[in-house]
Amino acid sequence: MTDATTAADEPGMPASRPALGRWLAGGSVAALAVLLGVTLAVRSGAAPACAALRAGGGLLAPPAAGTVHKGKATFYDSKGAGGNCSYPAAPADRRYVALGPSEYADGAACGGYLEVTGPKGTVRVMVMDQCPECAPGHLDLSREAFARIADPVQGIVDVNYRLVVDPPLPGPLTFRIKEGASQWWFAVLIANHGNPLRSVEVRQGSSGQWRTATRESYNYWLIDSGAGPGPYQIRVTDTRGHRVTATGVRMAPGTVQRSSVRMYGGSSRGSATGTGTPSARPKPSASASTRASARPTPSVALTTDATASVEPTAVEAFAAAPPATPSPSCG
Repeated sequence: MTDATTAADEPGMPASRPALGRWLAGGSVAALAVLLGVTLAVRSGAAPACAALRAGGGLLAPPAAGTVHKGKATFYDSKGAGGNCSYPAAPADRRYVALGPSEYADGAACGGYLEVTGPKGTVRVMVMDQCPECAPGHLDLSREAFARIADPVQGIVDVNYRLVVDPPLPGPLTFRIKEGASQWWFAVLIANHGNPLRSVEVRQGSSGQWRTATRESYNYWLIDSGAGPGPYQIRVTDTRGHRVTATGVRMAPGTVQRSSVRMYGGSSRGSATGTGTPSARPKPSASASTRASARPTPSVALTTDATASVEPTAVEAFAAAPPATPSPSCG
């Protein structure tokens, strides 16, 4: 079974996405369809069918925190690509998972972590990709992750899995402004947040009005009318109620900017080096808005330096303590 490229002409989508070779070792596609009760089809550039699921009344939500789910696991190889979540690359430990449309939830699951237990052991994986042909409960793991819970020769195994709450963070938050963005069209990818994200707000400078960004299915947060020339403050809230604000994020498309603030567990100093390659300008796209919390953010200031293809500028980060009672949605 193969997963062809995501439709490149979908508004706002990345210009191209490497094909992800999904396969089933030790069994046939027909056997997998019988086991999972779903029809597996070969995609050829088809866009994810999340909108059709929503129109048909299907539930789109990441796996719920505190709940152990039962399902099946197969494996595939992203060949180093960052998947439908648009990350520049797969995690360094290559432990990741692709979820079916209902649990991928139009990108709402991106960046969260699942703990998966199979016949051989347990592995923690980051949600990085969508598996359009996967039914609810079907996890398509990386080959490396699958090998930690089962013999790859088995191809498909029964598993239990759960969403990890407040997993260890790989580092401070990073921000990547999308190629083609400008003061008139804003799009940012946020990584290293641990729990799935609930909302992202952006404002120009330190006194502008906060504007709520909308999450696209490929995990960028967009403001179609733009957010000004920058630098920006970006306020991030996750599904557990943690909220932080990073400042000094520059309009530097294609560059990963590393802040000095963590979503939880305290802040640390760090720096960023401009990386990335430009691509064709994407077209803005519309999507349902994500409502941001109105809770004010107390903060303390930290500073780091960030460098890119322009002169270094100061980057500050403000970290707010999470509220006493986390909100329950999406995790």
